[in-house]
Amino acid sequence: MAKKAILSYSGGLDTSVCIPMLKEDYGFDEVITVSVDVGQPEQEVKNAEEKAKLISDKHYTIDAKDEFVSDYIFPLIKANGDYEGYVMGTSIARPLIAKKVVEIAEKEGASAFAHGCTGKGNDQLRFETIFRSTGKDVIAPMRERNLTREWEIEYAKCHNIPVAATKDKPWSVDENLWSRSIEGGRLEDPSFVPPEEIYEWTTSPENAPDKATVIDIGFENGVPVSLDGQKMKGYDLIQKLNQIGGANGVGRSDMVEDRVLGLKARENYEHPAATILLKAHKDLEQLVLTRAELKFKAGVDSQWSELAYQGLVDEPLYADLNAFIDKTQERVTGTVKVKLYKGGLIIVARDSPFALYSEDLVSFDSQTIDQKDAEGFCKYHGFQARLYKQLKK
Repeated sequence: MAKKAILSYSGGLDTSVCIPMLKEDYGFDEVITVSVDVGQPEQEVKNAEEKAKLISDKHYTIDAKDEFVSDYIFPLIKANGDYEGYVMGTSIARPLIAKKVVEIAEKEGASAFAHGCTGKGNDQLRFETIFRSTGKDVIAPMRERNLTREWEIEYAKCHNIPVAATKDKPWSVDENLWSRSIEGGRLEDPSFVPPEEIYEWTTSPENAPDKATVIDIGFENGVPVSLDGQKMKGYDLIQKLNQIGGANGVGRSDMVEDRVLGLKARENYEHPAATILLKAHKDLEQLVLTRAELKFKAGVDSQWSELAYQGLVDEPLYADLNAFIDKTQERVTGTVKVKLYKGGLIIVARDSPFALYSEDLVSFDSQTIDQKDAEGFCKYHGFQARLYKQLKK
């Protein structure tokens, strides 16, 4: 029987050079590539497909866009998914991609999985936690051979593999519906100011329109369902917000990130829709959840984000946390008004039928609450601190 390897394939430099290496250095007779569409540009998906057909033995392209939104992005929004300021576009997509690759491996009867991740990043962990659950071998040529991108570029040239990366512009870009990450080359120096050319989704704030854009985002049970009163499918809504936010210069991150392995890395991201939706969702939660719920959920959200960042979506705790989060989202329904202006984002209004807010009770012009009732509370508030100060005298 032919010795088959299944390669998670993006069409980029790392995964492309893996194909001849798996045959020449690892002895595989057949390399089957799998590309999973989670919202990359349509042309990028086509390019990967065309390139794979030239250099691999068989190729699959899987459309997982809607599944990505419903099963991964929507839970992330409910959990206010954020890792050290990163909206986790790459990390939340990897387990889904890996699961789709596993489906093809079972269909094709492959004996091993392969990926193009390095030994320094997080993606190796996110892919392999899924791959290794099958009991099959996992091959990571970049990691095992300690390769550099410069070496890969030369190797690709020798094997007539077309690649976009060059020694002058060795950017490594990963893009899906939720975010676009750019790394590599001089970007690895945290003191280097990125050139404007690395950005594609977002206009420079200086060049954004001089007039603010105001939008209304409707939520039901914690997930976005409408834009300016018009009901939209999740994928279409996020795509539209990427366009609107990007045109206003909203959604850039330039940060030093703590990877799972302990290395600090400089990362650049674009994520207009994610920036807008996460801020709007969190604001709506502030209106409808109790103070105790908000305090407890902040810890749950943090733990959820850490598991998602690490790709541990099959960890039982991940399901437990989602169960709690889903319960809180039963009341996160309403509308949030957002103002976008030259890279900035301000929540200017919000409304919900489940608002824990009474204009009458809170108003300075209302006498519904007898203010004298607060005096007794004030007498006991800080009581122990006052006793402590007396002891020190």
